[in-house]
Amino acid sequence: MKVLVTGSAGFIGSALSKRLISRGDEVIGVDNLNDYYDVALKKARLEPLLDSDKFTEARISLEDNVEMEKVFRKHAPQRVVNLAAQAGVRYSLINPHAYIESNLNGFINILEGCRHNAVEHLVYASSSSVYGSNTKMPFSVEDNVDHPVSLYAATKKANELMAHTYSHLYKLPTTGLRFFTVYGPWGRPDMALFLFTRKILAGEPIDVFNYGNHQRDFTYIDDIIEGVVRTLDIAAASNPEWDGKNPDSATSSSPYKLYNLGSNNPVELMRYIEILEDCLGKKAEKNLLPLQPGDVPATFANVDALVNDIGYKPATNIEEGIANFVEWYRDYYGV
Repeated sequence: MKVLVTGSAGFIGSALSKRLISRGDEVIGVDNLNDYYDVALKKARLEPLLDSDKFTEARISLEDNVEMEKVFRKHAPQRVVNLAAQAGVRYSLINPHAYIESNLNGFINILEGCRHNAVEHLVYASSSSVYGSNTKMPFSVEDNVDHPVSLYAATKKANELMAHTYSHLYKLPTTGLRFFTVYGPWGRPDMALFLFTRKILAGEPIDVFNYGNHQRDFTYIDDIIEGVVRTLDIAAASNPEWDGKNPDSATSSSPYKLYNLGSNNPVELMRYIEILEDCLGKKAEKNLLPLQPGDVPATFANVDALVNDIGYKPATNIEEGIANFVEWYRDYYGV
């Protein structure tokens, strides 16, 4: 297939592009290489992709509707995976406009591109953050998600609503994937595992929010990629049993689906740090802090829908995943 992947220099996007190319797909990679975090890391992720004749780079911003229209018209992708976004919960408290520009204005350009160019299936990144104030565990795609606690989460919920509108109006098959705390080699420097590793090796204290009482459904990058590829290959279809009197929020009478993509196995943050300490051979000095605005104390994915429809469930354990990250980190940074 010919697949347009946005965020192709990002953590998930670069790994997905590599996987698609390895199975013979042609990838058009869209990324603006912004400086939200280390641009050198993004370029390093891109390097092996640029060596492939099955990868075409388009260095543009999602919110540039003129350039996005050109990319869709020129390359005519059969399927699209939208992974580009302004990420980060805490940064949304500092620079909210970045989230509107990338996550909303950018996403409408994706939807319009799909609509006007006969795209067969759009898969897009949502987030576990949409569960917001929900406390019933595990989080299910059938749960109400109308109480976000960060603007980032609100934009991801908005993406789901926008996608449904296009599925309804234009019969565009769309699948939203709610990612749960993705980690692993080539990860984002603003994420906890990266920050903790750098500071522990440097002998600096790490900030542990909510006094270490966090629980997270950490999901390894390879498991995320497997889930994305499997959902990409099965275009969303309408649910013939959908009932407007008792609506299922994860499906529709239109070709629209939502899935949780998580490990279904939440881990205490302190246990996460213990495993990292073991892999590094060094103890962390912990700076215990209260829960931060926009954060939630726990995440836990119900993946029954993913198992039933796609036949897949993430399986990499946290010990293996952290060890793989530490090995990559030491090699990449020479420490």
